[in-house]
Amino acid sequence: MSQLPALRFDLPLPDIGAWRAGNTGVEGVWRFDSGQPGRHVLISALIHGNELCGAWALKGLLEAGLRPQRGSLTLMLCNLAAFDRFDAAHHDTARFVEEDLNRQWSPERMQGGETLERRRAAALRPFVEQADWLLDLHSMHEPSAPLLLTGVQPRNLELARRLRAPEHIVIDAGHQDGVRMRDFGRFGRPDGEAGDSRSLLIECGFHGDPSSRAVAQDICLRFLEQAGTLDADQLAAALPGWRLPDAPHQWALTVDGAAVARSERFAFTGPFTGLEVFAHAGTVIGHHDGPGQGEAVTTPYDDCVLVMPSMRQARAGVTVVRFARRAALRDRA
Repeated sequence: MSQLPALRFDLPLPDIGAWRAGNTGVEGVWRFDSGQPGRHVLISALIHGNELCGAWALKGLLEAGLRPQRGSLTLMLCNLAAFDRFDAAHHDTARFVEEDLNRQWSPERMQGGETLERRRAAALRPFVEQADWLLDLHSMHEPSAPLLLTGVQPRNLELARRLRAPEHIVIDAGHQDGVRMRDFGRFGRPDGEAGDSRSLLIECGFHGDPSSRAVAQDICLRFLEQAGTLDADQLAAALPGWRLPDAPHQWALTVDGAAVARSERFAFTGPFTGLEVFAHAGTVIGHHDGPGQGEAVTTPYDDCVLVMPSMRQARAGVTVVRFARRAALRDRA
């Protein structure tokens, strides 16, 4: 892999010491029950230890003393061991300890418990299984506009539309190298088999961009309002300044292909960061064996959109870019 330019990391490391123990007996997991009927809502952060925006948002919710008016609210700081390794100068090394926690959400991997991340997923599993609505907070390797990932279920796309932000919605089936938390159990089932469940994953922008924190805070507020956990006026009073303007319009990006690295030598033909549109099928965007070397990777169709291209984790079996078709979402009520 060619040397990649260093990116400024301006988002400070949050001090979560006061909130690390949790109140559930599982480190980093907080649960609050209203005692009233309503949804079991889960918001998670730090699935990857270098994605700080979600930790800032959960810290803010905890510091605000936010409590549900209906149902229950679970706040989950996931890969604390990876977070403990964080160094802004080498932040990619804190993504995980042994393997990507967001690829371990299948029963056989969690039951095996061969790695720290699989054991952590097993410890968090009961809270995910109890949740009705799940919001997973992430950030990205490269500077890019926020992306809200819905999976392929129409119920999640409809929720994304009702949230009115962010501008770009990604409809995708996940990764070939393992199951994401947002696709685990009933969250990954078709609409007719999933009851009231909803699950969204938001990529809030570049890991080190302070704006990623604001995006994470905004989506938390919107999600809690739509879930009915708290009324809009209660959220506004408890979380002043968290709500950002609505997106002027929203685009659905339907992922129907991807490029998977064969080794760490994969290289793009340009400094792509995401949402680039290529007018013609067959446009060369990368090579498997280094710049201009080996088999070329090309766009599979006209007007192809690149989704989250990055070489920073390139190695055999890792998705380095996804291909999508773009369409405007219908007008919102």
